[in-house]
Amino acid sequence: MPLLSSLSGELDDSAAAVTVGDRSVSREQLLAAATAVATEVAGASSVAIDARAELETVVAVTGCLLAGVPAVPVPPDSGERERQHLLADSGAQLWLGAPRDDVQVPVVPVDARARSAASLPAVDEDAPALIVYTSGTTGAPKGVVHSGRSVAACLDGLASAWQWTAEDTLVHGLPLFHVHGLVLGVLGALRVGSPLVHTVRPTAQGYAAAPGTLYFGVPTVWSRMCDDATALQGLAHARLLVSGSAPLPVSVFQTLAAATGKAPIERYGMTETLITVSTRFDGERRPGWVGTRLDGVRTRLRAESGALAPHDGTSMGQLEVHGPTLFDGYLNAPERTTEVMGDDGWFATGDIAVIDPGGFHRIVGRESVDLIKSGGYRIGAGEVEHALLVHPTVREVAVVGVPDPDLGQRIVAYVVGEGCDEKTLIDFVATTLSVHKRPRAVRVVSALPRNEMGKVQKKALMAEGGSS
Repeated sequence: MPLLSSLSGELDDSAAAVTVGDRSVSREQLLAAATAVATEVAGASSVAIDARAELETVVAVTGCLLAGVPAVPVPPDSGERERQHLLADSGAQLWLGAPRDDVQVPVVPVDARARSAASLPAVDEDAPALIVYTSGTTGAPKGVVHSGRSVAACLDGLASAWQWTAEDTLVHGLPLFHVHGLVLGVLGALRVGSPLVHTVRPTAQGYAAAPGTLYFGVPTVWSRMCDDATALQGLAHARLLVSGSAPLPVSVFQTLAAATGKAPIERYGMTETLITVSTRFDGERRPGWVGTRLDGVRTRLRAESGALAPHDGTSMGQLEVHGPTLFDGYLNAPERTTEVMGDDGWFATGDIAVIDPGGFHRIVGRESVDLIKSGGYRIGAGEVEHALLVHPTVREVAVVGVPDPDLGQRIVAYVVGEGCDEKTLIDFVATTLSVHKRPRAVRVVSALPRNEMGKVQKKALMAEGGSS
């Protein structure tokens, strides 16, 4: 089934299909405005989109998909250097959005009120549909190429896992240039046929005021919701609360469950894989675990020795993924694609995980920053973080390994909280986990460094810890 086939299906064409802030369009209006964009961009090799939290972004992305032209969402707050890299690397021939002094390609304004009934040719679902750029933590951002077929496979898998239907109303305020906000939060709603309400910014008040049944957020959003009792009451009617893009603290999980009567759902994925693992609506919701494989997806663990690790709930290994949601490759970087994609079609995520006998997954963290080798032991930072979050004085925590001449790496915990005492917390971990997993230092900070999706920037903490 074509990715956006629901736009011309049997659903109500007059009701509001997408609302961004105080502006709405019906399904019929969206299709007409997007068709006008499609006629403007037809034939382009790729098109860059000024991906602001506006109705025009939804129209622009939809228009590119209808035209079969790869859409390149550009963060609106990107610096000139990053923006120039995205434009040059993607080969974008057009810019959809307002003119910018540093954008030299032809500009095509997007009008959500435009109307076109032009007939469009069928789109090849195996052709590139989206080029989404990674954060670039290990160099310049890489363009991740996804076909319409991989996006559809992901969204259909989530619709099945979450029992997501056209009867739902989706609410979120996430950025429209990442997988979470754009692919799941916009294209997911369009494919399923559920109305979308985008709050522009992901505030507790905005979420509470929106009458939805399905809410998407990152841990920072849910943490702020938990600090606002009134906002939490506004979610009592919700059918499903979904958290992603970073681990959800157990304390936030428990507060949401107690306040709303509904335990949140967690899921796991990457830009390259889209979402591959999720808790199911009718399944167990286990704090700190991200659920089971979506339909059609396979997972396995690769031990440090190179052998496959058992799915016994304790053995750690690098998570490898196989299935229809995988990307086509990195744009203009076949060697980088080869590094992460095996000859057998399995993608090496770079994340360390544990899988239990029932197929439940727990993500320990990134191999580069969350697998700590200290005194001959391999320690998952996530395990230590979960142990610290149980202590009543700790609100947030990030655990890293920093260079140590004796141990190789020593464990350092950065915590946010009231009344945190270093010795008390170190001893607390030593009594709940193996002694070798205790932090060698605890540093109390006012906030952890995070990116716009709420992910803790551990490399900044490692640099700080290593220079102390």
